[in-house]
Amino acid sequence: MRTSSNPVFRNLPKQSGGGYASFGSAAAGAGAVTQQYGSPQGQPQPQPYQTGPQQRAMTIDDVVTKTATTLGVLTVAAIVSYVLASNNPDLAPMFVIGGGLIGFVLVMVATFGRKMDSAPLVLAYAAFEGVFLGALSLMFTSIEFGGVGGSALIAQAVLGTFGVFFGMLVVYKTGAIRVTPRLTRMVVGALIGVVVLMLGNLVASFFTPGGLGLRDGGTVAIIFSLVCIGIAAFSFLLDFDAADQLIRAQAPEKAAWGVALGLTITLVWLYVEILRLLSYFNND
Repeated sequence: MRTSSNPVFRNLPKQSGGGYASFGSAAAGAGAVTQQYGSPQGQPQPQPYQTGPQQRAMTIDDVVTKTATTLGVLTVAAIVSYVLASNNPDLAPMFVIGGGLIGFVLVMVATFGRKMDSAPLVLAYAAFEGVFLGALSLMFTSIEFGGVGGSALIAQAVLGTFGVFFGMLVVYKTGAIRVTPRLTRMVVGALIGVVVLMLGNLVASFFTPGGLGLRDGGTVAIIFSLVCIGIAAFSFLLDFDAADQLIRAQAPEKAAWGVALGLTITLVWLYVEILRLLSYFNND
């Protein structure tokens, strides 16, 4: 399985033979049936997951259902957060900081604690990330916070986010862009570079107003947001490929929660970058 730019997919537990071990506490049961795949060239492929008598293999329907559930929880939490922050603007910074930090901690627990298949953990992340997004959207667009005003901007960002998502899904399914080790290295390298620049801009902002100019709304900021959007879009290709290979490897059905978490992380990042870019163009 190729390395994904998404840390959730990249840290899936692997078997010694190159396949993937069962998720969380779902260890392979006694009497589980395994099957060795062979490539068209006769080269052995990684063994599929071992599923116990009470388990079934993950399907695309599981991925769609659990991703939709995760996004549904996130959306409801975002709407509630937006309404509460609109009625009391003092809550917005608290929601952004609190929701963002708790969401980050939950992702770290899921990733490094090998709990990507935990439905409560994934849904808790969705809830807190929704609180973060709702308040952040208000801060980007509300007059009280110096934003551009109007909910139309949020609607445009949502449409743009899912437009990119489904566009990249079509690109992946049609094979217009193939996910290769070289493409993976390029996307991961670009992602690391962007993170380093973000951290550098944050540190510089402590000493110079606007930092490196990556988030001040100027030309450099617009270019940087476009680059981030492009990297997020290509990250979807790696995420789709990772999910596709999990299905082929007959991962347990609950592994779809990990796929939902990984896709949601990328969607959140993409939405924030698109909303930020739109605010640059609409801010007088």
